[in-house]
Amino acid sequence: MSQLKLKDLYDGFRDPETIKAFKKIIEEDAKKLEKPINIMEVCGGHTHTIMKYGIPQLLPSNINFIHGPGCPVCIMPKERIDHAYILSMQEDVILVTLGDMIKVPGSNGSLQDARSKGADVRFVYSPMDCIKIANENPNKKVIFFAIGFETTTPMTAALLDVVIKQDIKNIYFHINHVTVPEVMKELIDSRDEHVDSYNHQIDAFLGPSHVSVISGSKIYEEFPRDYNKPVVVAGFEPVDVMQSILMIIKQFIENRCELEIEYKRLVSYEGNIKAQELINKYFKKSSLFKWRGLGNIKDSGLKLRDEYLTYDAEHIYKDILPIGEIEDHKLCICGDILRGMATPPECTIFGTACKPSTPIGSCMVSSEGACAAYYKYGNLL
Repeated sequence: MSQLKLKDLYDGFRDPETIKAFKKIIEEDAKKLEKPINIMEVCGGHTHTIMKYGIPQLLPSNINFIHGPGCPVCIMPKERIDHAYILSMQEDVILVTLGDMIKVPGSNGSLQDARSKGADVRFVYSPMDCIKIANENPNKKVIFFAIGFETTTPMTAALLDVVIKQDIKNIYFHINHVTVPEVMKELIDSRDEHVDSYNHQIDAFLGPSHVSVISGSKIYEEFPRDYNKPVVVAGFEPVDVMQSILMIIKQFIENRCELEIEYKRLVSYEGNIKAQELINKYFKKSSLFKWRGLGNIKDSGLKLRDEYLTYDAEHIYKDILPIGEIEDHKLCICGDILRGMATPPECTIFGTACKPSTPIGSCMVSSEGACAAYYKYGNLL
């Protein structure tokens, strides 16, 4: 395979003069660093921005990116996809989910494959669309396959809130919501069979944008305090990312280690309190959740509280849903990529057996994954 070379979209910046100014300041400040620094982004939107706008090309050689697990579709393990597939094949079920989830392969195929075999699988832009589907199909069970980080969890909670208040009898939930701080800790402080982070190379984090709008920046306090890792919550524009990188560099050269917010136009320390209250009303922590490519991570998932089990499809259909673990493909190195120990082009199946049209690893299954971003923006199309 030819050497990966990012597309240069410098001229496509909305504000190229500001980008050039940040580039110049970063280059000067980076000369003062005592060693190279590796910055992990844990948001698929950031990965997309970084790769689309060729930001690595704008930075000096001692500033590197590590592309963390920032896409909720990418991290969904085959076991959960298999659940969705089996549920969708029940005669009286309409399975509803969001966006890219329909293309992610499980052991038996994707939800797209299930639909080709006659299953009623629908994707929606809002969980609230389930209400219309349920009203139009009173003799069917509508199961919402809920995915996402803290960003989308309030929407699932809001749907359940409406279902209860309107006494809707045919909407159920298969919950796959996960939370960000736990996986960040796992990547820097884990010694289990899946994630041995002893040799991790993470020096600082770009904090995710949308997650932080809901949760507030307070959820990252422990990283500078307990793990000596600066966190800067960044926006999605290339200027946001460049400014956030500069903020991280300045922390290093000024011997600071702090939590800072660059994305102040939307993110606060406390976040959206009403959304947090809605989440806490209906959800509690799950002791373990398996992340595709990373394995089981303690306290990283959510599930419905016990008083709402009558809406929990995983509980109702427990007799037909498999519980065994399924290993990732042996040639896939997504776990190492997500830990910053490898890059997508180092994978032997990247761009050959594993492509967006035939994804094998977690980082290729969604457009926001690191491998998908490298494939799309790395001159491989």
